Amino acid sequence: MELSEINNQVKNCRKCRLHETRKHSLPGEGNDNARLFLIAQAPGKVENDKGKMFVGPSGKIFHQLTSCAGVSWNDFYVSNLIKCQLPKSRKPKQDEIDICSKYLDKEIEIITSEIFVPLGYYATIYIFRKYHLPEFSKKDFPNHIGRLRRINGRKIFPLSHPATLLYDPHREEKLKSDYNKLKILKKECKWYSACPIKYFTEKGLLDKKWVDMYCRGDWENCVRYKMEESGEYHSDYMLPDGVCFSFQTDF
Repeated sequence: MELSEINNQVKNCRKCRLHETRKHSLPGEGNDNARLFLIAQAPGKVENDKGKMFVGPSGKIFHQLTSCAGVSWNDFYVSNLIKCQLPKSRKPKQDEIDICSKYLDKEIEIITSEIFVPLGYYATIYIFRKYHLPEFSKKDFPNHIGRLRRINGRKIFPLSHPATLLYDPHREEKLKSDYNKLKILKKECKWYSACPIKYFTEKGLLDKKWVDMYCRGDWENCVRYKMEESGEYHSDYMLPDGVCFSFQTDF
């Protein structure tokens, strides 16, 4: 199925009660070749009126946060768990999630983004359930914000929804810190192509988790990267966490 076909289905969907109160049903937007797949909960009032994502109050905050992080709209493919506005900004009902998430599932099949970036609890717990990760309560959601995880060859990096700042401005510095990590995740480490970790992984001598979580993930926290940047000597056999390993191999 083509993305354009899914978009057309979304725009004309009448499968749940939400079509009775919406003005627009919003399909995905952005760069369908992007490394980051952003998943929000649902369109807000302004998005419903204008038929475009992230143009309301929370959207303005989102653009401010990503701009400060050095990330642009073109760095994302953007979609919603629920494609229509939820009346009075209420929580999504389970039957609405069950019906509407089918569109998101189809997008996930087509869009090959390496990292999912769900915003808020409902988008995050949906991806956790989809990939059979341990579930958690809404109360425990803060413990998962800003933590990179591997899931079936892809990764997930949950973030607070930007609307959080509309209700709690005191969390601005925390959100800025979490969103700043996006500039790291949007591209692989600049040393990756020449890194021995890449070679050892391709030869089957190392678990791919090191590449996923560091070389093509949070390379800013890789010990090798930090030493390379500062010009410090480090062994080819040093792992990204700074521990050296040993095995017999022929170069």
